[in-house]
Amino acid sequence: MNITIVNLAYLLAAVLFILGIKGLTRPKTAVRGNMLSATGMLIAVVVTLLDRSILTYDFIVAGLVVGGVIGAVMALKVKMTAMPQMVALLNGSGGGASLGLAAASYLQSLERADFGTGAIAVLAVFFVAVTVIIGAVTLTGSLVAFAKLQEIIPGKPLGFAGMRYLNGVLFLASLAGLAMLIANPGNTPLFWLTVAVAAVLGLTLVLPIGGADMPVVIALLNSYSGIAAAAAGFIMGNTVLIIAGSLVGTSGLILTKIMCVAMNRSLTNVLFGVMGEVGESVDADEYYAGKIKSATADEVAMVLETARRVVIVPGFGMALSQAQHAVRELMAAMEKRDIEVEYAIHPVAGRMPGHMNVLLAEAEVPYEKLVEMDRINPTFEQTDVAIVIGANDVTNPMAREDKGSPIYGMPILNVDKAKTVIVIKRSLSHGFAGLPNPLFTKENTLMVFGDGKKAVVEMTAALDAA
Repeated sequence: MNITIVNLAYLLAAVLFILGIKGLTRPKTAVRGNMLSATGMLIAVVVTLLDRSILTYDFIVAGLVVGGVIGAVMALKVKMTAMPQMVALLNGSGGGASLGLAAASYLQSLERADFGTGAIAVLAVFFVAVTVIIGAVTLTGSLVAFAKLQEIIPGKPLGFAGMRYLNGVLFLASLAGLAMLIANPGNTPLFWLTVAVAAVLGLTLVLPIGGADMPVVIALLNSYSGIAAAAAGFIMGNTVLIIAGSLVGTSGLILTKIMCVAMNRSLTNVLFGVMGEVGESVDADEYYAGKIKSATADEVAMVLETARRVVIVPGFGMALSQAQHAVRELMAAMEKRDIEVEYAIHPVAGRMPGHMNVLLAEAEVPYEKLVEMDRINPTFEQTDVAIVIGANDVTNPMAREDKGSPIYGMPILNVDKAKTVIVIKRSLSHGFAGLPNPLFTKENTLMVFGDGKKAVVEMTAALDAA
């Protein structure tokens, strides 16, 4: 295939990747952005297959069929509430693919005794080693994240006090393995030992991280998968793979930084797996005793009848109860009464970046109703009612008022400044941070206890009947 045509096709694919990522930054253009990126990848794959001297397409066709079936089943069967664990699994698949490609390239070069000489040999082994290390970390780390999100293993931090030091040792051991492989590329046992150390590092990085920090973990693992793909591109000499991997890697790092700021974490802590330390345990019954005002659906409907502006704050509780469609119906009932309704979206609400946007988009909530934290916060003082559905830590005033709190400094949604706050919650249990929420004891707060979906459905019925 003509090299000029190949390069032009790769350039077109790269442009589509960039336009696609730009489209993914806004809910309204996300679907189009996804299609542009997918089209770019299709062009890149087709051109690569036609350009390379492939002796047989049997395994390629088999891979396309198997992968297509798996993708179709996942698209049709996986619920939107399970999207975080699916993203974690796909991140791991990307890391595993890069690891497999690098290992195959290494073994092929070993069989042919073809590592080259001089700087070329050093670069070749360097990219193989980097790819297997990052790929192995991404694979095992993503599997742990998937297992936590799927509740196969406990979502709480797992490990021991000195695990951060173990992570440091494993990280240095991986770098040592990389250096020794460059010096002696034919050392096969050293190669597999380096892979094993990196795989263990992926486990020990993610095991100590609790559920509250999963949005950061998913963003970081996504970045790792992109970096691994870029390194694999250097191994294959494939320009478009380098570009695609670099885009994913850098955008993932930017998203990780945004998530860190939103959770008041440092990137260093994320990298070394020391996130999510909880505060001192406080007995919920003792903390809230005599301070809680509960309300029924009928009482909430009476409050909503006189409201002119309502802000709905979705959180993990909405995802857990799959209440997004019920919330959409509540919005429709309020809008029939000419009540202005918006949704306050915290960047780390849920279990992955954009989790609330995904769920509400599935329920066909208009994109313009989804308002980011920085834009919605100044409006709470002019809001008649704020309805909080299972969003605990991201509405906790401790982050703003208590300097001794572990979450102090974390940007939150200032729902407590609304005239009335309705909190829908199963119980008075703590959020992921393990802290009580003074919001529940405020004079302007009413608690509605029960399953999120059931509570919202009852509120909608009471409002329609009023």
